[in-house]
Amino acid sequence: MMSKVFTDAATALADVVQDGQTVAVGGFGLCGIPEMLIHGLRDSKAKDLTVISNNAGVDGVGLGLLLATRQIRKMVASYVGENAEFERQLLSGELEVELTPQGTLAEKLRAGGAGIPAFYTRTGVGTLVAEGKEERDIDGKRYLLERSLTADIALVKAWKADRAGNLVYRKTARNFNPVVATAGRITVAEVEELVDTGTLDPDHIHTPGVFVQRIVVNPRPAKHIEQRTTRQE
Repeated sequence: MMSKVFTDAATALADVVQDGQTVAVGGFGLCGIPEMLIHGLRDSKAKDLTVISNNAGVDGVGLGLLLATRQIRKMVASYVGENAEFERQLLSGELEVELTPQGTLAEKLRAGGAGIPAFYTRTGVGTLVAEGKEERDIDGKRYLLERSLTADIALVKAWKADRAGNLVYRKTARNFNPVVATAGRITVAEVEELVDTGTLDPDHIHTPGVFVQRIVVNPRPAKHIEQRTTRQE
């Protein structure tokens, strides 16, 4: 069997990243982001990307790097409040943005990974989110039809993987990563620790290796703090 393990992000992305692709990226704020892979995507110079992610990082960190280089044409996101460059591009009309309620975004990715093309939800009924969407009454309540999301490439961050691509996430980093991992046609995982196949307890595996095509190891990831709060003296 061909190895899924690549030496670095550039090598893992080199023959799969193209202009105009849709890329789904795991993480929540700066927690659980595949930082090495985001750097690799930036260095690939791929442009006109549609990026699906809960948020767009912050200025100079995470997906904020791709905003700075103008590689993102469209963002599908839930929360974007900590990124000044994102705000500037949005208000100037340079960046197309599809704001999506957070739970709806998670379900759109989960459903896409499960092969479900669309689903009904009450979230967003009667708001701007409902514009242009099909609505339906079910049991006396109004629902919106939401289309699922899939991606050409999914970039995720896990704590541990085996060589077969089975992934284990750690604590809060198990946020959007599992649903992003299943929604990608090609999923590349950045992990802190790589172990031999058969080492992981099957009951502890969060993403089965069948969803993961490539792995890169980043044993010492940066731990950025989005909002530093300290006690006043």
